[in-house]
Amino acid sequence: MQIRSLFHSDVQTNYLLPMEDQLYAWQAANRKMRWGIGKKEFNEIDEPPQLTKDDHDHGYTSVCIFYGFGDNGSGHADSVFSGKLAWDYACRTRKKRVWQSPYINFDKSDAFRLRPSAPPQPRGFYFAKIQTGERFLTMPVSRARKLFNAITGFGPEGLQLLCITHPHFPDLMSVRRIPFMVLSDYDVAPYGFHDFFDVPQIFSSNGILGLGIGHVDQNYQGFGIPTIRL
Repeated sequence: MQIRSLFHSDVQTNYLLPMEDQLYAWQAANRKMRWGIGKKEFNEIDEPPQLTKDDHDHGYTSVCIFYGFGDNGSGHADSVFSGKLAWDYACRTRKKRVWQSPYINFDKSDAFRLRPSAPPQPRGFYFAKIQTGERFLTMPVSRARKLFNAITGFGPEGLQLLCITHPHFPDLMSVRRIPFMVLSDYDVAPYGFHDFFDVPQIFSSNGILGLGIGHVDQNYQGFGIPTIRL
């Protein structure tokens, strides 16, 4: 889909795609990466939930579909693995147009994790209502997390959104149509010894998609904190 087809008017600000396009993106990624998501799983996907007035009032503009890979040992998905696979897909499809902080290591549990109080993701396909970060543009992650109740932040959802179902988002970030994104449901220990005081950040500039980190107590200009309602 061409980016220009997303702009129906000068005032349009919701760049999230219809469910049909998202499912097509998942099918294409599944074929390319050989993840093994079967046709039966695709065929058994239910109808997405409807957005309510309360959702709209709180900035939730669309419903997106995600996938929980692996097993965390408690019957839920492995949220770190789910994010890693999405980033691997971006690295493969975008080739040299990605950058990753050397402090991010998906494979070390003492360096990267789902924050302890985050809700676990289900295994397989699941829906979530999306707010892309405009609501929390002026506060640090540590403060935003205190407001998480019936909502939570992006974890693997952020990587799957930007890398799989909405690969046009980095271009929109580059021209400042949408804010950069903080993945506030992940924790990063930059020195790899359970010193979890950073969070991953996704940004884009000059066609390069970057995965960096920032301190939980600091607000970074241009970065929003997206949230989801599961």
